[in-house]
This record gives sequence, structure tokens and C-alpha cells, in this order.
Amino acid sequence: MPLVEIHMLEGRTDTQKKALLDGVTEAIRDSLGVPLTSIRVWIQEFSPKDFMVAGELYVDRKK
Repeated sequence: MPLVEIHMLEGRTDTQKKALLDGVTEAIRDSLGVPLTSIRVWIQEFSPKDFMVAGELYVDRKK
């Protein structure tokens, strides 16, 4: 059973997230040949206040 967890900053639309989940699911099915019912894909979102790049909070980088 393939398990895929995607970590990303919050802010994408539900439509974008659904497209991502669909695309990853299809890629797993096509590349591994496993049954669709065995594939698990989920998104973990986090706030730009909780993510740091090169010592700077991501939320501060956009200012």
C-alpha cells in the first residue's frame, strides 16, 4: 500500500489541492501498477509563520 504525504504551505485552493492529489494518485498507479484502492495520499499544510528558510520566517520573506 503506497502512502504519500505532501507537506506544503497553506494558501492553495481546494481545486488545486484536489488536482494535486489526483495527479499524485495517478502517477503512483501508473508507475507501480498497484490497485487504486490501495493508494493513500494526503496533504499536511502549515502556516508561513511556522516555516523558516535560511533563518527567516517565510511570512517575513514576502514583505
